[in-house]
Amino acid sequence: MKLGDALPSISKVVIQEDIKTYADASGDQNPLHQDQAFAASTHFGRVVAHGMLVLAYVSEMMAQAFGHHWLETGGLKTRFRAPVYPGDRVVTFGEVVKLVEENGDVHLTCFIGCRNEDGEEVVNGEAWVTIPNENSKDVT
Repeated sequence: MKLGDALPSISKVVIQEDIKTYADASGDQNPLHQDQAFAASTHFGRVVAHGMLVLAYVSEMMAQAFGHHWLETGGLKTRFRAPVYPGDRVVTFGEVVKLVEENGDVHLTCFIGCRNEDGEEVVNGEAWVTIPNENSKDVT
């Protein structure tokens, strides 16, 4: 990877079954995510996917780009910008915006996020990852 490189994008259609699976795995059983009647009474007007489910797609993109280095040294700082609804297609995006070499290690900062099918950013922010010295030859 080098400065300005795009990260591999991931496209997903969010379905209610994924939302239920995420709710069960995370323990977040907020009715906004699963109860149609309750969700209809909110300002969203319908069921909304968990923001962290959508953010998991961004993490998947980072893992594809940086492998175990993402899992061992990665971090995120993001903002949720818009809701994602069942049936929405979302696509991740990312770009290397900063690259610093220090003691042979390479510290990368990326602008990252996820857009819905209308091109609206539903989440965006920054991710960082360190590629240790023994692997830094792969990054310039």
